[in-house]
Amino acid sequence: MEFVQIALLLVQMVCAVLALTSRDLMVAVILFAAFSFCSALLFAMMGAVDVGFTEAIIGTATTLFYVAVIYRVERRSSA
Repeated sequence: MEFVQIALLLVQMVCAVLALTSRDLMVAVILFAAFSFCSALLFAMMGAVDVGFTEAIIGTATTLFYVAVIYRVERRSSA
């Protein structure tokens, strides 16, 4: 069980760094969703099922909101 928790923490760290350094907003939102999903799994594994469930709901809602905003705004890169 500890190996899975450590793997999830590593995935969270990678997702966080990649989301911060991403130049594409949609990629950053997808990485944020992956980070949120890993957080929900980690909370559930640690026995805080209510916190994991709340994280899953809030993560899904914010991800859907961000995707809706991105589609309403013109996407372009300033290279």
